[in-house]
Parts: sequence; C-alpha cells; structure tokens
Amino acid sequence: MSCPGVSLVFENMFDTLNDKFDKIVRSIRGKAVISEADLDSTIREIRIALLEADVALTVVKQFTSSVKDKILGKEVLKTIKPDQMIIKLVQDELVEILGSNNQPLELTRLDLTKILFCGLQGSGKTTTIAKLANHLKKTSKKKILLSSTDIYRPAAQEQLKVLSQQIDVSFFDHNNTLSVKDITNETIKYAEKNLFDVILLDTSGRQVIDQKLMNELISIDKDFQPQETLLVADALTGQDAANIAKSFGEAINITGSILTRIDGDSRGGAALSIKTITGAPIKFIGTGEKIDNFEAFYPERIANRILGMGDIVSLVEKASENINQDEMELMAKKMAKGKFDLEDFTKQLKQMGKMGGVSGILSMLPGVSKAQKQLAENNISDDFINSQIAIINSMTKKERADPNIIKASRKIRISKGSGTRVQDVNKLLKQFLQSQKMMKKMKSMGKRGLPNDLLQKLQGTPPSKLN
Repeated sequence: MSCPGVSLVFENMFDTLNDKFDKIVRSIRGKAVISEADLDSTIREIRIALLEADVALTVVKQFTSSVKDKILGKEVLKTIKPDQMIIKLVQDELVEILGSNNQPLELTRLDLTKILFCGLQGSGKTTTIAKLANHLKKTSKKKILLSSTDIYRPAAQEQLKVLSQQIDVSFFDHNNTLSVKDITNETIKYAEKNLFDVILLDTSGRQVIDQKLMNELISIDKDFQPQETLLVADALTGQDAANIAKSFGEAINITGSILTRIDGDSRGGAALSIKTITGAPIKFIGTGEKIDNFEAFYPERIANRILGMGDIVSLVEKASENINQDEMELMAKKMAKGKFDLEDFTKQLKQMGKMGGVSGILSMLPGVSKAQKQLAENNISDDFINSQIAIINSMTKKERADPNIIKASRKIRISKGSGTRVQDVNKLLKQFLQSQKMMKKMKSMGKRGLPNDLLQKLQGTPPSKLN
C-alpha cells in the first residue's frame, strides 16, 4: 500500500543548509547587542555553510560581502533588534541570488509559442518536458504539442511519445525518418496547420558538452526561433549545474532553467549558484519522479525554507490541490462535536500522503526542523504511516468509531489482519488519542495558524516575521 506523491526519505531539499543556518540564526537570536566580532563570526559561518552546500565560490564571495556591507551600511549593530535585522538581510540576500521573483513562462502571444529544451543526457530533460506539458495543461487552456529532435538516443522518440499519451497531450510522430532540421521545420508547420498554441521541442543530450552538440543546438535554435529556451539541469550536480548552464548560455540565449531531482538535493548548491552565474532565472523545479512532482520556482519561499521560516503559502496551495474540501468541512464539523474517530484519522493520513507525506508537510512549517529529525529518529516514515492505515483497515466499523472497545483479543485479531504486531496496534491507538488532543488545539486556533505553544514545543520560538 502506498500514498501518491509520498517521499520515503526524510532528507529534504536544502536540509544541509537549513541545519547550518538554523545554528547561525540561533547563535544571534535574542542578543540585544551584537559586536563586530559576533558579526565576523556569523559571516564566517555563513561562508562555510554555503561552501559546504557546494555553492560556487564566486557566489559565496558575492553573498557574504553583500550581507556584511548592508549590515554595516545600515548600522544594524546599533539598532534595537540587531538579530532580527541581520536575519532579514540574510533572507533578502538569499532571495536575491535565487532570482528575486518567480519568472513565469512567456505565454501571452496570440500566435504560436515555441519553447526549446536543452541539457546534458541524464538530466531528466525528456521527463521534464512531459511534466511541464502536464503543468501547462492544468494551469492554462493552451493546446500543446510535444516533439523531439533527438534521433540519436535509442527510444528517445518513443519515450516522449509514451509520456505524451500518459498526460493526454499531442505528439508529433515522424518515426525517425526526418533529419533534425526537417523535424524542427515540420513540427512548426504541423502546429500551425492544426492550431496549436504551444510547442515543447526536445533536443538531444550528450554525456558531456561537445562542439557537435552545440553546433546542432545553434542550428535548431536558428530554425525554431523559440520564445523560451529552457535548460534542464540536475540539482544533484551542485555548482556544476551552473557551469553547464553557463556553457549552454554562451552558445544560445537561455531564458530560464529547470532544476530536476531537487527532492534529493540536500545541499542546494545548484539552486543558489545557477541564477547568479547565468543571469537566467530558475523557472521550475522537479520534486520527484511522478509527473505531478513539478512546481513553479519561488525564490522567497525557498529562502524561507532555508532559514527555517517555513513555506506556508506552498503548503496552502498543496492543500487546496489535494484535499477534498467537502470531506474537510465534514471532518471539521465532527471535530467541533468531539466525534473525530479512526475513520477520520485514516482520511487525515491519506491526505497527508497526497501532500508529500510527513516530511513534505513539516518542511513547509516554520521552526520544525527539530521535529523532522525526531520523527526520523523514531522511524515515523511514510512506510510507518501506511502500516497505520493497514491497521485501521483491519478494524471493524464499530471499532473505528469507538476505539475504547478495542481490548486484548481485538488487538490480536487486528494485528494478524494487518500483518503487524500488537505493540504496533497499541502505538496507533496512543497516537490517535494524541491526534484527538491536537484537533482540540487546532479548533481553538481558528484562522490564526499554529498555536504558539505548539511551535515552541517543536522548536523554540520561530523567527518573527520581519517584513
């Protein structure tokens, strides 16, 4: 049994940086006075954190120099709350090197919009094209055509064709009978004739950057004349991703990048380097293997995650996309009446899975990095959650409605039916009681967000909102 979109790993994107910056923030938080020695120590720790995250050296130097200049220039050390001002300036600088604002695709044309993709082989380029097509299909009313000029890699055409069928988007099928130049030109003709709004054109990748690749790409770019040229880069390659992007940018005009495998990138070197080195913004990120694991890139949200400030906006967006509102309203009414039962608990667990699992949700909440680690240490993974669902499914309807009737004999039957131990059943019942208590706290908070005492129990007092 599995939940859609669930990550089975507790290592989150930028986990390394989050840990480092958490220590840095805690070292200065609450200080009424910060000396120049404190500042030098803080800047040094920031430099080390960025270098260990595999951020390009030029970016590290630019970042630390800018932060220090702004702190001294604004005489932050003499302000009433210097700790908060320093955190705010660090946050602003992170946002700046990540790209300031979300940069959407240029899709405002009344005629055909052409988007060209490039990147090295193995970066996830072909899959990313399908992900973007699926994203555009959901978020716009554009008629989309996929096509590929990759005639070298075995089954490259077939891969994109199969993906297009999965997401129900058109594919220009030429059966490898055309040259690269002819594919490009015939794709445009076909799109214009059939009144498509957008073409997503794949290109061949290589294991390494070579002149043949670049010459072919330059030729395609000239024939295709794209409005957007997107470089697909593997986030796991760290600052090398930025260097690769720079090489492509020297050959053609790169308008943006898409970082893949960001869910496995615990360091963040690629994200923090690529915009500064190339000048082109990160427009999207791939957050997993599934087609739906794809998001627009928001610099401020990522900066907040790095600093442990959470990403409530993204959490709300995920909730609106994945949670059945009617079910939530019904659950809220039951909670208000004190009738929250194990059936509701199961639905809650499944909805958690749809939103990225325990780690996915916690990564978006402010000040809960310690809670994430505690969960990991206690083996509270998404596999554990799935076993809990199996236990509940082994109960009768009466038992789910009234867990108090579940005594020794019933526990043995439930454990056998779910393939778990009696101890696991006991743990679930205990967790359910804790969840009931949590629901009471959630009820009392109304629309104000998480109660302060809860956050403090999870991880001290979170950084205050500074802007």
